[in-house]
Amino acid sequence: MKRFAYVVLSLSLALLTAGAQSDENVAFQWAFGAITGEENTFVSISRDTMLNSGDDIKMLVNLQRECFVYLIHSGPSDDITLLFPYSLEQFDKDYAVKKNYYVPLGRRWITFDKTTGKERFYLLASNERLTDLERLLTGYQSGDAAKKATLSKQIASEIRNVKRRFRKFATLAEKPVTIGGNIRGIGESEDVARRPDVSNIATLISASNFYGKTFTIDHR
Repeated sequence: MKRFAYVVLSLSLALLTAGAQSDENVAFQWAFGAITGEENTFVSISRDTMLNSGDDIKMLVNLQRECFVYLIHSGPSDDITLLFPYSLEQFDKDYAVKKNYYVPLGRRWITFDKTTGKERFYLLASNERLTDLERLLTGYQSGDAAKKATLSKQIASEIRNVKRRFRKFATLAEKPVTIGGNIRGIGESEDVARRPDVSNIATLISASNFYGKTFTIDHR
């Protein structure tokens, strides 16, 4: 009887473990860094914050599982920019697991101009493509200037709808990426004058079906 009970318990634990692993169908590394101030301090952006005109920002996405990650920027004038993927066609072309995708591409950084206000960065990840959102983004990119204000509001509304639709799904983990047991520190072994690699501040995010977060930058 004890032997039977042990087998049942082991089987139950195995099923629970398998279930937990199968829930983790959204997983990616994410980094959001800024170079700010007169001393060009390199900082990690993990929550709403304040930055100034002239400050530089850069992001990174590295898929750990096959999922669909979107990074959308809404500027002070409510103008919309799809930052990642670089284009929606990328999902069918250059979209691989375990590859660093920098935003913007290469060594370039985004520099805040003199137009101050709220800068919002919407980070969304799903185990399936967000086709309604993609349709609105395509319409915005190809639409004429007179329609962009309306489409911008529709995109913001759809992002809220997506978050509401998936709110029952949980974020399973958000933790710093480790190498050899050591947490990567901000700017370790980096010369800020040469621009640090934002992968040094990457966070591993895993979730069940959906992940969504908004970073609001008070641009002054």
